[in-house]
Amino acid sequence: MKTSNYDIVIIGGGMVGASLACALADSTLSIAVVEGREPPADWPTDSFDIRVSAITRASENLFRRLGAWEEMIALRVQPYQAMEVWDATGSGHIHFDAAELGEPNLGHIIENRVITRALLGQLRRHDNIDYHCPATPKRLLLRSGQAQLQMEDGRLLQGKLVVGADGAHSWLRHQAGIEVDERPYRQTAVVTTVQTEHPHQDTAWQRFLPTGPLAFLPLPEGRSSIVWSTSAEEAERLLSLDDAAFMSELGEAFEHRLGAVTTVGPRAAFPLKGRHAREYVRPHLALVGDAAHTIHPLAGQGVNLGLADVEELASVVLAAHRAQRPIGSFKTLRRFERARRGDNLLMLDAMGAFKALFSNDTPGLRELRNLGLDLADRSGPLKHYIVARAMGLTRQDAQRASTR
Repeated sequence: MKTSNYDIVIIGGGMVGASLACALADSTLSIAVVEGREPPADWPTDSFDIRVSAITRASENLFRRLGAWEEMIALRVQPYQAMEVWDATGSGHIHFDAAELGEPNLGHIIENRVITRALLGQLRRHDNIDYHCPATPKRLLLRSGQAQLQMEDGRLLQGKLVVGADGAHSWLRHQAGIEVDERPYRQTAVVTTVQTEHPHQDTAWQRFLPTGPLAFLPLPEGRSSIVWSTSAEEAERLLSLDDAAFMSELGEAFEHRLGAVTTVGPRAAFPLKGRHAREYVRPHLALVGDAAHTIHPLAGQGVNLGLADVEELASVVLAAHRAQRPIGSFKTLRRFERARRGDNLLMLDAMGAFKALFSNDTPGLRELRNLGLDLADRSGPLKHYIVARAMGLTRQDAQRASTR
């Protein structure tokens, strides 16, 4: 049996796992990234990934530090300058504008495959990172001083720390026996890419329907990425419609804010569920990103929380390494958990509350949320603080923004 020794083994080479590897690369640490399948390296220029992410300023800054941002721009990104949010059951609305904050934009909408390709390009430039793909772990052993991964092909990977960046159904989390608190949203997201009669105005649009939020997220070439959260039964029905019927219903649900929907790409549906791991760390083991937490996509914060995990875990591990402390010790890893668990839980609770407040047509609640949207829209300081926090700015920066 061939054994390979590393300081850190990262399971999952997607956006979060690849970011973590790159964040740790400028060190003397040896790193392995284990990924089950090779992501697409190329695609037709007129095609769009069905999965996109709303990347905040904080995440953009991380990608810049990792050296991946310029490649993302070269491939394809779409900045957005404004957000328009309104309630389908009343007159409540709120408008956010980057100009009000003195910012060039509020963030970027980027296809997931673009982010992954740019990060893997950076990952492969580092001599201290081995990229094992395709590779599948079979068994986890946590021993004194190290973690061992037995692979399907018979190899053995050993590390002082193993990190699960392997998604919502994390193999590593399951192997470690870490339990998860689940919050069923009872919604399914229908996603696709469309072209509309009128341009999207570099604006992210979201309409709150009683069945769930409908988002039009701007993409290059005038396209928009659709995230339509609704019941599982309705999602199944929407997928069964022919293109013409789907475009007609989509336009009506969106109040034709951008005119008619003129073209639609492939459609898919994903069940939505909130999850929060009861533990982020064990000796020689840590969970990041969706392996530790998943939230409702209505605020587009999912991947950004994972990237914040990356920054914190990399900071903790590199500090321990420089101080010659054990990088996989429970004491070291608890610093990461303490720094991130509270913020992630707060966001999870907030998104659950937003979903409960807006995804219904209950009298009383309907009037309350419409009033709240209108009041927030008219309150400059509060609105500026909300959008600054949504951009991933620190509380101090958000407070400064609220005084503008």
